Amino acid sequence: MYPLFRSLLFKLDPEVAHALTLRLVGLAGRIPPSRWLLEWMFTPPARPVQVFGLTFRNPVGLAAGYDKDCQSIAGLSALGFGHIELGTVTPRPQPGNPKPRVFRLVDEKAVINRMGFPGRGMEYAARSLRAAGLERGSKLTVNSGASTALRSAQPSVVIGINLGKNKDTPLENAAEDYITLMRTFAPLADYLAINISSPNTVGLRRLQGREMLEGLLGAIAKERQRLNVKCPVLVKIAPDLSDEELDDAVGAILDNGMDGIIATNTTLSREGVQSPLRVETGGLSGQPLTGLSDSVLEKVLARVNGRVPVVGVGGIMSPDDAKRKLDLGAALVQVYTGMIYAGPGLVKQVVAGL
Repeated sequence: MYPLFRSLLFKLDPEVAHALTLRLVGLAGRIPPSRWLLEWMFTPPARPVQVFGLTFRNPVGLAAGYDKDCQSIAGLSALGFGHIELGTVTPRPQPGNPKPRVFRLVDEKAVINRMGFPGRGMEYAARSLRAAGLERGSKLTVNSGASTALRSAQPSVVIGINLGKNKDTPLENAAEDYITLMRTFAPLADYLAINISSPNTVGLRRLQGREMLEGLLGAIAKERQRLNVKCPVLVKIAPDLSDEELDDAVGAILDNGMDGIIATNTTLSREGVQSPLRVETGGLSGQPLTGLSDSVLEKVLARVNGRVPVVGVGGIMSPDDAKRKLDLGAALVQVYTGMIYAGPGLVKQVVAGL
């Protein structure tokens, strides 16, 4: 049925369609019969994996960006994901970049977005998580990531929070934003992801340079130790780094004791893209990103050499795309744009094929 639903959705503005589907998924998750129906339709076979000291019921997760304000956890958890990465959340509310800011490149199964971390801010997201029962003390089993409120929806879903700085926070003060977010969400999440790689906040990717990244991650590591934060902290990197920049980024991540790497975010490259919409600024995701993301993933895995797990994301449009990243050595994978084109059944297809 999804091709019919997609044809209707694609008649809407992309951002309107996104808001509509997020609301529908959230509503379905709050109503037991509809939640049970989603579970029946989309729950894949169990393929548990142990990563970051956490138990994931399968290796396929939802990438950050879909549920920025943590509003639809129960509904998303019924779609079969092994983990859900919520956000990107910023300390203060902000509107993001001017609209229009999302563009579908349908013939190439791609999306360009320049959202710029819009959202209601840290306090709203934290309230949403608490309302879902996601306090550390309410987790059902050790490292399960499932709350009492979510048990009937889908046990053992792992919850990650993607953290970003506010647009008006100077780069030299970025660590303050990330530390504030870490303090707030460490008791609520199973893992945290430091987003320094979105192309849609001016200057943000400069934080991936060795000197700035050392300063940022060093400050985070120091505060993490002071607070005795046990929650794993991952760093999400861009696919557009040169080999030298990648060496610097991976080195800083390892030297400062971060727990993992997410490779990769969206790309600024338009290589091979034929759509007239390629002139739009922003991050490109979807099928044109597949090869570039795989290449960067392979390079990261070689540099990490097993010292920390790596999450593969970018251009997963089919089960074969996901399997290739796992075969390369990714511990987990994440999907987003692939679901826009293939539908939520993609998760079950990927897991069933493993």
